[in-house]
Amino acid sequence: MTRDDETHEGRTADFDVVVVGAGFAGLYALHRLRELGLSAVAFEAGDGVGGTWYWNRYPGARCDVESIEYSFSFSPEIEQEWDWTDLMPSQPEVERYLNFVCDRLDLRREIRFSTRVTRMTFDEPRAIWSVETDAGDVVTAPFVIAATGCLSAPLEPDIPGVSSFEGVSLYTNRFPKEGFDFTGKRVGVIGTGSSGVQCIPVIAEQADRLYVFQRSAAYTFPSSARPLEPSELAELKAMYPEIRRQQQASPAGAVRLSAFAALFQPSRGEILDTPYEEQLRVLDEH
Repeated sequence: MTRDDETHEGRTADFDVVVVGAGFAGLYALHRLRELGLSAVAFEAGDGVGGTWYWNRYPGARCDVESIEYSFSFSPEIEQEWDWTDLMPSQPEVERYLNFVCDRLDLRREIRFSTRVTRMTFDEPRAIWSVETDAGDVVTAPFVIAATGCLSAPLEPDIPGVSSFEGVSLYTNRFPKEGFDFTGKRVGVIGTGSSGVQCIPVIAEQADRLYVFQRSAAYTFPSSARPLEPSELAELKAMYPEIRRQQQASPAGAVRLSAFAALFQPSRGEILDTPYEEQLRVLDEH
């Protein structure tokens, strides 16, 4: 699609595509659009790339998929150039990786940082989007890619009295970039999902007292996190073609992490129809 097509004669726009967000999806979208010869601009609310891995920088934040798989697959060159240090990458390492990719592909010049999209309006007769931002930008394009993912809208807890709490309130989805020192403090962590499970042991090492508030117990797999040996990384890089082939054929998109991939095995049947002892056996296997 070009800016002036036969269906909408006379249509003009600032760009072919507007991309919202500069995480994994946004960076790939910019790269692919450039390959297609299309003009694009991306708006990113943060002052750096990373998306989820820019905002979620709480203590202990780490990916639950192996680094060798939790990476872009479109460039064999980038696969070989980037050296992962951990089997399960931490937040800082994933953020460094995405900055590396951004600079390696020279994508930063097409991204407007610290800029949040506030309104989008579609002009049907012209088939063009008008995109407004909190920085005063108004740009137009026939296409918009919302590369915002499912984690871009922070959830404020609906707890009576939370607004009048006189202590320090911190949120894993927008933790201070400079970190926070919990030494000698009494800390309460609400929730034991992935973020809670990861940050609780790290905070416990610093805090004077730590209280954990759990609504519902959840099954948690032990982490396989550990540093990668140099020889191990070289072997994994040599396996990239086969790893990618298996990923594309897997419903989970992850093949080396058996605990994660096991959740998507189609042969397991319905869990509620499986005897409890068998459920435990399968979980223990993985």
